[in-house]
Amino acid sequence: MQSEIVPFYQNKTVLVTGATGFLGKVITEKLLRSTDVKRIYCLMRPKRGENIEGRFTAWKNNKIFEVLLKCKPRALEIVKPIAGDCCAPGLGLAEADRRTLLTEVQVVFHGAASISFVEPLHKALIINTRAVRLMVQLAREMRCLESFVHISTTYSNCVVDTIYERFYPEHLSCPADKLLELNETLSAGLIDKMSNVFLGKYPNTYTFTKALGEQVIQEEASDLPIGIFRPAIIMNSYKEPSPGWIEGMQGYIGVMYGIAYGILRLMRANMKTVFPGVPVDYCANVALATGWQLAKKEHTDQAQSKVPPIYALSVSQSNSIPVAEAIATSFNRHTETPNTKMIWYPLFHCTTCPWLYSVGIYLYHLIPAFFMDLALRLRGEKPIMLNIYKKSHENLSIFTPFTSKNFNFDSTNTQQLWRFMTSEDKQIFAFDMENLNWQEFFKVIMDGIRLHMFKIPLTEESIATGKRMLSRYYVMHLFLTFGIVLVLGTLSWFLIKIF
Repeated sequence: MQSEIVPFYQNKTVLVTGATGFLGKVITEKLLRSTDVKRIYCLMRPKRGENIEGRFTAWKNNKIFEVLLKCKPRALEIVKPIAGDCCAPGLGLAEADRRTLLTEVQVVFHGAASISFVEPLHKALIINTRAVRLMVQLAREMRCLESFVHISTTYSNCVVDTIYERFYPEHLSCPADKLLELNETLSAGLIDKMSNVFLGKYPNTYTFTKALGEQVIQEEASDLPIGIFRPAIIMNSYKEPSPGWIEGMQGYIGVMYGIAYGILRLMRANMKTVFPGVPVDYCANVALATGWQLAKKEHTDQAQSKVPPIYALSVSQSNSIPVAEAIATSFNRHTETPNTKMIWYPLFHCTTCPWLYSVGIYLYHLIPAFFMDLALRLRGEKPIMLNIYKKSHENLSIFTPFTSKNFNFDSTNTQQLWRFMTSEDKQIFAFDMENLNWQEFFKVIMDGIRLHMFKIPLTEESIATGKRMLSRYYVMHLFLTFGIVLVLGTLSWFLIKIF
């Protein structure tokens, strides 16, 4: 059967917020490569003194577009940056740009967000909640609007263990409209001091304000052709635009990078939990398919009840992999193709026991870091390892609520969306998690980290060099382990003799 999604996007004008982000780039690239869109407007804000023209030029030079430009050399010419800021009143839009969007845009992908778990509440409310309201208000005035996809997260309702594709306003301590009103009237400092009161059972401001953003859509956008896409933890690309593409060290990518670098050896996590990662290209495909489906209005039951549909992309219960196997598979791939920038022999352990973790970070991280810093001082270099570990431990502690237990994510709507698609669309916009080859995917992940994070091409020469380094570090690791055991054993013997 012929594609239905590709013709839907033909000659469409699309607005993408968050286009400079990880998923936003992939959505934009996929639209350009697989469809014949007429125009893509990307909302961009000046950053660190750089205007949007400079940011846009740098954005176009990103390696994610290499495959696209080989098959469509002029593809990026139809992308136009729009100066705006989701943190500003009215989205920071100039009047002329606003009129352009209201007149031309037919499909909206709203992905702009702060993904920081430690963002002060007053800031997180502005970008993750108020901006949703402003986007809804903008969309309501769009003359040609056919669909609006809001990108959230499967963890937006992580206060429950089993999360269905529905709204959860009952877990919010304060309604979104009331909290936004308070954020406008009270000082930022006071709002931040009251964070724990407002958050309730939510572990951080990110998940809380994303849940509030969903409530804004539930309460204020039910009359629009709008839906919510909730991806789980987003990983490297699986197939497109090239296998393994990644940028940034968010989530489990940072963990795998730290293991391959030889710096991360211990983490507080439950190895029996299900690995929650999904490929970024699958996420982009679900977003695009959702945009098509919302316009098609296949979900007549939801349309009649005026409840915006929610689509979750998560690990299939029939095709999952435990964290222990995920780490082992990744480690095996690293030993097959070790990178040449590791600083020590890679090893990794997990524990759910707070006491063991507290003791372990000294043995696995802080004591080795002390001696590494000592070596750096002797060489006349600045000691950095203890500071690196301090920051790493702070970041890892933030993820503990998500790595210590299993979450069950319902994806009934997404599975139904997959069944609605034609066979050709399933080839072009693949996201079938039930048939994902996990062993292959983790090889792709590690190869992507090697290429895009360590900047080391996968060549025979680099692999051979990496294996020599790995062997050398392994011998050093054995000697160091023996030395530590000897010192601790001797110290214990003396203490026993004394007491």
